[in-house]
Amino acid sequence: MEVQATYKYAKISPFKAREVTREIQGLPVSAALDVVAYSPKKAAALVNKTLKSAVANAENNANLKVDGLVVKEAIVGEGPTMKRMMARARGSGSRILKRSSHIRIVLTDEIKIETREQRKAAQKGAKKKAAADRKTGGEAAKTNAEKPAKRRKKEKK
Repeated sequence: MEVQATYKYAKISPFKAREVTREIQGLPVSAALDVVAYSPKKAAALVNKTLKSAVANAENNANLKVDGLVVKEAIVGEGPTMKRMMARARGSGSRILKRSSHIRIVLTDEIKIETREQRKAAQKGAKKKAAADRKTGGEAAKTNAEKPAKRRKKEKK
């Protein structure tokens, strides 16, 4: 089941906030909270607030357990931009754009949480399977056997 939380009109540029949300996408909630808590950026505090809100929504509204949740999406959209003027030389002025953003975080319990140990074990299993295929004469072994015959043909020409 998916649960979401939205922080609208956050007073930060979407470009700056996306930097933090890219880091937490796909992580379990506990790891995402740790990443956000130790990030020195202003956007991290805003994303942290939104993430905690999404966790509270999952617990209270959807009756989900926190330890099984994963950050499925962390999206930062562009909000309205306030236009201001700043005095410049010779009576002219320049525009200052004060950007805002909408932060949306979607949590789900349907994605399987994969740890580093599980990933390494799966990679070792794949390597063992590939090695067994080579020993039994899989397709890779056949192509290696054909190579010397091709070289001999080229040498004759």
